[in-house]
Amino acid sequence: MIMLNKAGRGVRAVAVAVAVAALVTGTATGAAAEPRARDHDPGYRADITWAPCPEAADVDCGTIPMPVDWSDRDGEKFTLALARRKATDPASRLGVLFVNIGGPGGSGVDFALVANRYFSPEVRERFDIVGVDPRGVGRSTEVVCSPEMLARRPSLYPANQAEFERLARFNREFAADCRARTGPLYDNVDTRSVVEDLDALRRSLGERKISYFGLSYSTLIGQQYAERHGDHVRAMVLDSVMDHSLGTWGFVGTEAAAAEDSFDEFVAWCDRTESCALHGRDVRKVWHSVLRRADRGEFTDPGSATPITSKMIRDRAFADFYGPTWAPLAEYLFALDDSAVPATPTEEPPLAAHVFPAVFCLDWSLPVRDHREFAALTAWSGRIAPDMSGSPLGSEAVAACIGRSGDTVNPQHPLRITKAPKILLLNARHDPSTAYEWVVNAHRQSRKTTVLLTYDGWGHGVYDRSACTRNATDAYLINLTVPRDGTRCVAVEPAGATAGLAGVATGPGARSSGWPG
Repeated sequence: MIMLNKAGRGVRAVAVAVAVAALVTGTATGAAAEPRARDHDPGYRADITWAPCPEAADVDCGTIPMPVDWSDRDGEKFTLALARRKATDPASRLGVLFVNIGGPGGSGVDFALVANRYFSPEVRERFDIVGVDPRGVGRSTEVVCSPEMLARRPSLYPANQAEFERLARFNREFAADCRARTGPLYDNVDTRSVVEDLDALRRSLGERKISYFGLSYSTLIGQQYAERHGDHVRAMVLDSVMDHSLGTWGFVGTEAAAAEDSFDEFVAWCDRTESCALHGRDVRKVWHSVLRRADRGEFTDPGSATPITSKMIRDRAFADFYGPTWAPLAEYLFALDDSAVPATPTEEPPLAAHVFPAVFCLDWSLPVRDHREFAALTAWSGRIAPDMSGSPLGSEAVAACIGRSGDTVNPQHPLRITKAPKILLLNARHDPSTAYEWVVNAHRQSRKTTVLLTYDGWGHGVYDRSACTRNATDAYLINLTVPRDGTRCVAVEPAGATAGLAGVATGPGARSSGWPG
């Protein structure tokens, strides 16, 4: 998942930040399928305008008009942006591999731009890798909101009924501001609409079937595509899986358990690793001492002169669990405990683009009636995760939709896939964001159409963790060789400061990556 207003940086893979740039206008290219495919595959399609990407001349960037509202295909259109990295061995090309990084708010275009550093050479030989910025995101027509208004957002942790009502009122007023600035698209950025965009793009590219690789929140796109258009799926990999069947308490509880589990794993790593800055010490004792001192106002960021709160420290730890980047986290806590406060990097993205709640509140109905229920939910989450005080991602995602329970158009339901081929589910056993319980539950709901491969290690994102995870995924994508259900890949001990798909995923709070990937 993601933090609500910061650039995500947790997903492990390629250490590279990709600058967001405007697409270059190019020559319209008819992307229609050959006539026979058209006859047997009716539906919306449009020409794609292609040009070399400004960031990488060997990648094609394109735009295509899409209906804002799929119930009115002839109505208003918005611009969908995509990037295509062509197969390096055209003679052995197997088709397109759609990729998405999650979020909500992650850029599939950015993912495609760095795909040559993420996927194996064998995958890149056989597929055109196509990344899409979903409606409302990045280079596509964006959700835009008032940065001044967002800067006045009240606490996502209301202390009483009056603050609860203030937050609910703000969430509604902020949504109205974003709607006024964005237009009709704002109420149509739900995942079901993204799914229809994807299928229209498939037709426009002239493909009968697609392969799909979705990471984190974009696994929900994959799930719902398989539900609605499973007969158009050749292969599908869902890495770090969302469970779109949970209610408010189940959602918050599983997120809290995942965050606490990741903290436990950090403590265990420090206990067994001599290079950990806190090795040989009681890590939990240091942790809680640092949090208490932060609550007393003892820490100030020397780079910005702002107080460092206990929430900021927990957010920092949660973000480090994504890699996991345990060594820098231990060094940070050591410095705080020694009163040598390190400067915190400030990489705040523009606040005007704020798609996370726009999408999430359309996709999830997680109502909280009043402050009494909110307080009970928060206390319960804290009991599940006494060190992390719950999950910053799970709690803040719910809080961002308080007062907007009637906005949901794509509510939760058990996963029902009937027509698709076998789908490969990947998840780390110790994922701080997409809880392992989520993939187990999603697999249980779709056992006839999915197989589960577990990475018995840490962090968010599985494909490139080890030869085991990569080879099993490649064999499935290329040869349609389905691994045995229940396959497990052994954990690979983190080497310290592991890298991520930096700058590609975005999310809901400070330094956290959300369900990006």
